[in-house]
Amino acid sequence: MTSFAPAVRNHRRTALALVLCGGLTVVLAACGTEEDPDKGTNGVAKLSAAEIDKKARAAADAASAVRLSGTLVSKGGTYRLDMKLTAKGGMGSVTSKKQSFALLRVEDELFLKAPAEFWTHEGSGGESETADAAAADKLGGKYVKVPEGDPSYRQLRGFTDKKVLLDGLLALHGTLNKGGRDTVAGQRTIQILGGKGEGGAFDVSLEKEPYPVRVARGGGGGTVSLADWGQAFPLEAPEEDDTVDYGGQLPKSSG
Repeated sequence: MTSFAPAVRNHRRTALALVLCGGLTVVLAACGTEEDPDKGTNGVAKLSAAEIDKKARAAADAASAVRLSGTLVSKGGTYRLDMKLTAKGGMGSVTSKKQSFALLRVEDELFLKAPAEFWTHEGSGGESETADAAAADKLGGKYVKVPEGDPSYRQLRGFTDKKVLLDGLLALHGTLNKGGRDTVAGQRTIQILGGKGEGGAFDVSLEKEPYPVRVARGGGGGTVSLADWGQAFPLEAPEEDDTVDYGGQLPKSSG
């Protein structure tokens, strides 16, 4: 009888281990092993906040194209953007509280398309109102070429400039910190914060390239989604019969 005791004890220890292992499966992916949160990712979540920020910016700069959609809040007002951008230009729409218009830029040629109401000043009266109506009839619904010397050229071009927009959106203020993980548009992400988030934040994809996929600007400056990284789209100047070259300085819009 004594010779069988070790075998009995070994059997009891094995049974106890199996019971314990089975009870832990609710919190462990396998007995004694936690699920690796970085399994199947690009691994950037293991880096420091500064390193992730650097990689995300480099990926964004290197991408041939991107689509931005969301809201920007600035001293000039609140704008809803839906823009496709490349290094050579961009196209899309900008909507403010009062107006909505389309922008198209190919290299340095910038075009604006808006309804006639965009160019009309209500209540201006007299010859001025007559001139406004004449301009509105001519410009409404057409792509209007914005002269480079026009005061609005620089501001409007900024909405179509990939580097300018991304540099501004991804600029975080304060010490960089890593935030939590999330899922944005079906992609696993890690968040980078400026301070504790008061200096802005953006989510970086943990799948394939570490592209920024969502930006929350500090101080309530709006939230923008970034998608379609590297997806080409046609970018051509509008047809001549759909274009008006106003020349000189554009009339001021009502927006």
